[in-house]
Amino acid sequence: MTDAASSSHTPFDAAEARGAILARIAAAARAAGRDPAGITLTAVSKQQPEGRIAAVRAAGQRVFGENRVQEAMAHWRDRREGLELRLIGPLQTNKARDAIGFFDVIETLDRPRLAEALAREIQRLGRRPRLYVEVNTGEEPQKAGVAPGEADAFIARCRKDLGLEIEGLMCVPPLAEPAGPHFALTAKIAARNGLSRLSMGMSADFETAIRFGATSVRIGSALFGEREHAGATETEAERAGIDGH
Repeated sequence: MTDAASSSHTPFDAAEARGAILARIAAAARAAGRDPAGITLTAVSKQQPEGRIAAVRAAGQRVFGENRVQEAMAHWRDRREGLELRLIGPLQTNKARDAIGFFDVIETLDRPRLAEALAREIQRLGRRPRLYVEVNTGEEPQKAGVAPGEADAFIARCRKDLGLEIEGLMCVPPLAEPAGPHFALTAKIAARNGLSRLSMGMSADFETAIRFGATSVRIGSALFGEREHAGATETEAERAGIDGH
C-alpha cells in the first residue's frame, strides 16, 4: 500500500501528530479532574497506509484498533510483538475462533449468539481476550450494538450463564446528535453493572468522551490524517457507521 503522504507537500510527522493527540487527551483529562495516565490512546489503523502505521508505531504507539479480523491478522501476524491489538469492528460469529486467538481486546460483543461462540472458543483455546459490550445508544438499525434497555440483561447473561468476563462498554454515538448524552448513557449503564472501562470517543469527539469517563479513545483521522469514503471524510464515516464503525 502506498503512503497517502506521497501526494501531499507536507510530510507526515508521526511523532508530532501523536504528541498533539496525547496533549489534547491530557488537557481534557485534567479539565475533568482525571489522571491522563488512566486514558489509553487506541490508534485506528484500519486501511491506513503502511508507511503511516509504521511511523506511528516508531513514535511509540503500542495500542492499535482494527475493524476486520482477516485484514488485521494479515497485517499484524508477524509484527505484533509488544503491541496490544483491539478489534473495534463488528465480529461475525464464524470469525469468533480467529478473534479469540488473535486479539488482546474485543470491543464489539453485541448479541447472544456471538457471546455463546466466544465462550466456546475461550474454552477451546484457553485464551481470554478482554471483552467489551457494544451499546447502540442511538438504537440505530444500521449499527451493531445492544439496545440500552437490553444491556443489563445481556451483560448478566454473559457473566452468569456463559462465564464471560466483561471488562467494559463501547459506544459510537449517532452522527447527527450531540455525543455527550450518549457517552453519559453508556457511563450510567457501566456504573450500574460495576464496569469501570469505557471505550468512547473518536477523532471528532474524544475530548467530550473523556469528560464523561472514557478510559480509551479510538483515534483515526486526527492521528493519521483524513481518508475519503465515497464522499464522506473518515471522521464523518466513523460516526456514521461506515466500514463497521
